[in-house]
Amino acid sequence: MNTGKRDFEFCFRKNNFCITNGFLTASTCVFCSSVRASMEEPERCDLQTAVQSPANHATSTASPINARLSRRPASEAHGDMMFMVGGWMQSDPSFLVERFCPDVNEWRSTAHVFNNRAGVAVAALEGRIYTAGGENNAQRYSSVERYSPDSDCWSTDVAPLSSPRSGVCLVAMDGYLYAAGGHDGFTAVNIVERYDPHTNEWSKQPPMLTRRSRAAAAVLQGHLYVIGGNDGENALSSVERYDPLEGTWSVCSHMLSPRESAGCAAYMGHIYVAGGKDELNLKLCSAERFDPCEMRWSSVKCMRSKRESVSLAVFNGVLLAIGGHDGDSDLKSIDIYDHETNSWRYFGSLKSKHPGGRVAVLRLNTTLI
Repeated sequence: MNTGKRDFEFCFRKNNFCITNGFLTASTCVFCSSVRASMEEPERCDLQTAVQSPANHATSTASPINARLSRRPASEAHGDMMFMVGGWMQSDPSFLVERFCPDVNEWRSTAHVFNNRAGVAVAALEGRIYTAGGENNAQRYSSVERYSPDSDCWSTDVAPLSSPRSGVCLVAMDGYLYAAGGHDGFTAVNIVERYDPHTNEWSKQPPMLTRRSRAAAAVLQGHLYVIGGNDGENALSSVERYDPLEGTWSVCSHMLSPRESAGCAAYMGHIYVAGGKDELNLKLCSAERFDPCEMRWSSVKCMRSKRESVSLAVFNGVLLAIGGHDGDSDLKSIDIYDHETNSWRYFGSLKSKHPGGRVAVLRLNTTLI
């Protein structure tokens, strides 16, 4: 391992894998600017040499992101594909798309989206990635684009949203895409639409109980949760849940903190929310999770850095916090959450900075015989 500019890193072995930890006190929330700069410095974080089996085992060829901290059945083989889409490049919206290549442990550029946009919603459905809405410096979009990884091409032959808006939540559930909320340029909205990929049509669904822009969303146990966001005036801690069978929204327990532009993912039977900014416009490093059995939120360890517009993603069985903005600079760093120790650790780096971009993961799980 390079012991020069990364001499604050160390490795530890866990379940036959060696995971890079960015700092000895990674559970703390305060980092000096020099350490943060060190974490952001490498264009390509080569962690391949850190993933070795113990001496009495054969050398592992898995990439670090394939090293899973959660205990998964041995019969499951993961081949997830992870993409970062859009965001801002300096003061301009981006059309860049990056894909993580675990075989070489690096992010590589793929085909660009047609419209450069930030505040775009991104989701994966049936082996394809969809983007919806978003904005540039002049307008908001209603257009939707679809990406096929087989051809590495984006297409625009997808029906648009009913109205232009940015800050939309986009999630896949039961073979459909759900687009909830957003900002139309005047105010936050409570619009909910459902996309059927087989008919290429959007249909209106019951509206949310609260207007929300830049909210977080996740699907858990057959329900759609929309979490926090901004109602046009204030950051929200409120949460609501949609039952697609009943076609109704209901109020859930509030988060512990108001937050908008947070990262969100369903992981190991819970919903995790991290980062964002609060009602005072302060960037957050705090994280919390929702237990659907107890219907309540509880704190988890703070991330190592404040991250507004962070993406949370489950990739090959691990929970990652990717990119964002810490209030001073845009971040490329990726952190991994260890649920067994309730801690975050430095894990790698994006190729480029994508503040306001979103991550989508294509699930390609197979079962070995």
